[in-house]
Amino acid sequence: MSDASDPAVDQPSGPSGAAAPVAGTDPGPTVASEPSAPLASETARPRKGPLSFLSGSLTSFGLGWLALQLSIRVVGYYAEHPPHYDVRFAQSIATFVKTLVVGMSFLATFTFAFVGLGLFVTFVRSLMPGWRQAEETP
Repeated sequence: MSDASDPAVDQPSGPSGAAAPVAGTDPGPTVASEPSAPLASETARPRKGPLSFLSGSLTSFGLGWLALQLSIRVVGYYAEHPPHYDVRFAQSIATFVKTLVVGMSFLATFTFAFVGLGLFVTFVRSLMPGWRQAEETP
């Protein structure tokens, strides 16, 4: 149930459905809109430096080396323990899983290696004179 003294109930609504101002009442001071916060594209972030490229490259090469060691062990395991089943369907699934595991391990190896190589090339390029000017021009 609504209370008769509730002003929101008795106010007529305007064309947009919002409550229209009642005559004789002070709407209060208007607040000026504050400037909006700058967008992410407008804020200047500091550029990455050569040390960042070198540390990323070494990290990626390290993870690539670990992935290579894992890949070698996976291939060695499947060489010593080949999947063989009497049922043709089970043999097919086992071969699929073996191919998937070996392929994913080598994919991780080469992904980390190429990312490390790219970061190392970027590191070397960042040491050359004129690198800052080349980065600022579109």
